[in-house]
Amino acid sequence: MKRFKLMSTLVAFSIMLAGCASSANPTNPASTAATGNTGTSAPAVKSNLTVAYSEGGTTLDPAEANDLTSDTLVLAAYDQLVTYGIKTEDGADIANTEDIQPMLAESWEVSDDNTVYTFKLKQGVTFQSGNPVDAEAVAYSFDRVANSSSGSFLYGMAAIKSVTVVDASTVEVTLTNANHNFLQIIAMYTFSIVDQKVVEAQGADYLKTNAAGSGPFTLEKWDPATEAIFTANEQYWQGAPSLSKVTMKFTKEASNRVLLLDKGDVDMAIEIPPKDVASLESNTDLTVASNASNRILFFAMNNNVKPFDNVKVRQAINYAIPYNELLSGVMYGQAKQMKSSVASNTPGFTDAGFVYEHNLDKAKELLAEAGYADGFAFDFTLGSGFDDWEDDAVLIQAELAKIGVTMNINKLARAQFLEQQKTNNLTSYISKWTSFVNDPGYHLGFLLYGKGSSNYINYSNAEVDKLWEEANVETDAAKRTALYEQAQEIITTEAPWAYLYEYNRIVGMSNKISGYAFYPDEVIRFYPLSFEQ
Repeated sequence: MKRFKLMSTLVAFSIMLAGCASSANPTNPASTAATGNTGTSAPAVKSNLTVAYSEGGTTLDPAEANDLTSDTLVLAAYDQLVTYGIKTEDGADIANTEDIQPMLAESWEVSDDNTVYTFKLKQGVTFQSGNPVDAEAVAYSFDRVANSSSGSFLYGMAAIKSVTVVDASTVEVTLTNANHNFLQIIAMYTFSIVDQKVVEAQGADYLKTNAAGSGPFTLEKWDPATEAIFTANEQYWQGAPSLSKVTMKFTKEASNRVLLLDKGDVDMAIEIPPKDVASLESNTDLTVASNASNRILFFAMNNNVKPFDNVKVRQAINYAIPYNELLSGVMYGQAKQMKSSVASNTPGFTDAGFVYEHNLDKAKELLAEAGYADGFAFDFTLGSGFDDWEDDAVLIQAELAKIGVTMNINKLARAQFLEQQKTNNLTSYISKWTSFVNDPGYHLGFLLYGKGSSNYINYSNAEVDKLWEEANVETDAAKRTALYEQAQEIITTEAPWAYLYEYNRIVGMSNKISGYAFYPDEVIRFYPLSFEQ
């Protein structure tokens, strides 16, 4: 057995991608949250924080949460077995999802074949109810994920076969096969540990609107139409939060979020439009954090629907995209061109096979070779809610008209769009995606693996599937990366999407806020934050 425990540097896993050790200052609450150290001292003066969000969330249940606000609510109230470390790049603190740190688990052992993980829980940790965080609660929480409508795919992607209680403080997780993403996946909010006794006493639906965790904040109020309020858990096992209260104000219109932040009526705001970054940066009371994210935007083409079942047609669309106009005219420089099916800051990224540029002559040539010299017409579905999507669609529509292709834009409300997308029957659409685990296997497994749960454009390539399956069980990082690179090159050449851009994650905040770190899942962790009012 291989044993892992918290030291000055965590021993590296042979089955994980190489990662940097946390570079966060160990006296900073952000570092404490990342490493699981206890004993953080509460500041002499507490402060309240108000944050503007666009939407109010849909559930408080960790196993079912799958939108940004719901995920944020969960992480405020719950803990997980393990968490991510923090590193500094270009002066900004960002999560290092390859650096797995203890949280509720103080240590773990891994079998020689990397299929059995034995977690030892920290002693004396309790839920907010006062009930102990024990192995039974861990097994119960994982079982809820396995049987959930939202999290069950993640459970399978983590290759979990069984979860066994060894004793009150020891739990054993057996995998169907070695899986290099296992620890990264169980660090997600989905695998939060819930208070079994409270849930069983209150009923199965209790967690939809209530929290039963061991986390740093206690839920005081949640009204999806207006606001959510959290108060500090003064008995939190890692030390009381620096913030005494966090209020999440749900403000749908981006212009209103910008105005509230600029006037100082909120202390932090997310989903800032790129066009407003410059004006907010001119406010000396504010800081605008703009981090390169792994959130991508792509022009999807249904590979089962004519004419997009023809690879040359899909390649022609790629050559017709006005990339520079999208980046400058729509995103105001707050994005970069996408050149692979995974984001460029993902370990194992390669732009091999990317040959596309804005070249209408090349696009016409490919259409002629595909038998569409006179062009064609197709339906494009535009989901509401994102200004850049609409601007992109209009620009792309105009360029396609120049090569004889008519793009009929059909607008749908956001909820309807998402439902239609899941049918796998949309001919074409624009969509974004954020991989919460920054790994090509996680990313491709959802979107472009033949059996992926979010492969809504019916892309299927036997060689890509084989490469993904081999990489998913490969324990050698270099060999695994080579397999993912081959898969990316094939996908790029076959062009099931037209790659548009990679977003920057923009968060505006008072310059009196400290402790902010960017995470690939884009969820703000409130516990590390402090605010000098």
